[in-house]
Amino acid sequence: MSGATDGTDEAGYRPLMFSIAYGMTGSVGDAEDLVQDAFLGLTRAHRAGTAISAPKAYLTTAVTRLGINHLSSARVRRETYVGNWLPEPVVVTNDRPGPVEHAELADSLSMAFLVLLEALSPVERAVFMLREVFGYDYTDVARTTGKSETNCRQIFARAKKRITAAGPDADSVPPLAKRAEGEELARTFFEAAEGGDLDALLGMLAPDVVYYGDGGGKARATRNPVAEPQRVGQLLVGGFRRIRSLGADLRPAWVNSRPGAVTYDPEGRVVNVVELDIVDGVIRAIHSVSNPDKLGHLGPVSDMARLSEEKSTRPAAPGR
Repeated sequence: MSGATDGTDEAGYRPLMFSIAYGMTGSVGDAEDLVQDAFLGLTRAHRAGTAISAPKAYLTTAVTRLGINHLSSARVRRETYVGNWLPEPVVVTNDRPGPVEHAELADSLSMAFLVLLEALSPVERAVFMLREVFGYDYTDVARTTGKSETNCRQIFARAKKRITAAGPDADSVPPLAKRAEGEELARTFFEAAEGGDLDALLGMLAPDVVYYGDGGGKARATRNPVAEPQRVGQLLVGGFRRIRSLGADLRPAWVNSRPGAVTYDPEGRVVNVVELDIVDGVIRAIHSVSNPDKLGHLGPVSDMARLSEEKSTRPAAPGR
């Protein structure tokens, strides 16, 4: 590679690199580490006198291949995960905007979409995401992953087929509700949940709504998905009743480019994060992350939802 670049211009690629790394790993901390390693590699190349004419391509390749290596080593941990696995939430609020790369996260990287990507191998995930989410052509995908164009086309077709078979969100990226409409529905939804208004909740839930909780065996959460509006509504009313009794505070947030909220205990520590998947004016899926290991990047984590050591090792009751 030849030519000169401006390091300031290169820094402008951080939001894109974070989106790619987060899409590969589903982890905020791991994504930040991968991006940092990619930029360190670029810095070392500059210091070694290597001229990089295409820093965006260099960084994309580095982040993607680091992500593939990371997923290969993390697969065993995922297979032994307790309960539902959900990605670490990327949260943006008015009082806590977070790093700019978090605020500019690709709209398509919802929790539902990232869960679907778990069905793919590391290379399939890289090819599918670069092509489907970020719109790279096959020439760029091939260069980035080190595969031939023909192979990338085959990998993408295979990945698309596997994703399509995995669930209803597969055919395309879940449509993003208009921000104002989504925020208004979320506000009404959380008000009804906090007020224990089951009828109002049922009117906002899709017939095929599913609730997913991720406690990682360390915090209170449903270990199996909960389906059907009545069951989901009752679960929400009971959960929010407990939140009120403990003096916790629910604050609206934008989670993975979707409407949601963050719960804080009376000391201002994070209890959990909720994301709402809104389609056609109703809530189709609710994702709640209470695993303390996935909330530390948001600030101090509460022990309000944490399970005791005895409970965390005890088999869960059905549906819990």
